[in-house]
Amino acid sequence: MSAPERIPPRSVTPDANPADLLAHGELTVRGRIREASNAALFCTVALDGRQASCVYKPVAGERPLWDFPDGTLAGREVAAYEVSEATGWGLVPPTVLREGPYGEGMCQLWIDVHPEAELLALVDGEEPEPGWKAVGLADVGEGRTALLVHADDPRLRRLAVLDAVINNADRKGGHLLPTADGRLYGIDHGVTFNVDGKLRTLLWGWAGEPLPEEAVGVLKGLRDALDGPLGTRLATLITTAEVDATRARVDALLTSGRHPEPSGDWPAIPWPPV
Repeated sequence: MSAPERIPPRSVTPDANPADLLAHGELTVRGRIREASNAALFCTVALDGRQASCVYKPVAGERPLWDFPDGTLAGREVAAYEVSEATGWGLVPPTVLREGPYGEGMCQLWIDVHPEAELLALVDGEEPEPGWKAVGLADVGEGRTALLVHADDPRLRRLAVLDAVINNADRKGGHLLPTADGRLYGIDHGVTFNVDGKLRTLLWGWAGEPLPEEAVGVLKGLRDALDGPLGTRLATLITTAEVDATRARVDALLTSGRHPEPSGDWPAIPWPPV
């Protein structure tokens, strides 16, 4: 198994302005995504001869959570997209907050996944092969364990940095979307930006390691952006305290210069992991 080659940050998308299409196009529900924990609808959106597939998650379909205020998950998804765009890495598909057939909700561009891309694996042994990073041992049934590994992939590493910034409490394997053109997107960011540390992810392979120079530069730019237009935009999507906590997490990453490690105060791995 080998890790994919390094790719540059995203600079263009198939549609010149997918966010405009998502925000203003006519939204038509085609079906429901049954695996989703909250209401998630597969839709098409059309505007001025353009059309795309998308996911629409109405606020009315959000399940209450004990640690997040009701009706806030859609805004958090959009906030994650805004932060992703500010990094220049383009790790989150275009996402907007808009009215739809079932009220206000999050609308996100649909991403077609490349089925042969391999980012996670369960392997025998105690050490990963070259090109892979160990996450930990996993129970695979019948008293057996296997080593859970993820690719030592710069795209995943960027996503691990983003997750640390937005305090992602649910980075599962099924939320990783590699595409045929070599890009990688992360989805399902409803449980993010909490003021309490809740980072829960399968991407712990770099825990405690120094951040790449690229990530340090991005974090410095992000810190400046949080004091400008990005911070203003986030304040319309999450609380002031959560924006302040995001600044604090960026500062902490820059001060340590390292990927975060599990705190021990919160389960480090999401369940189910896929």
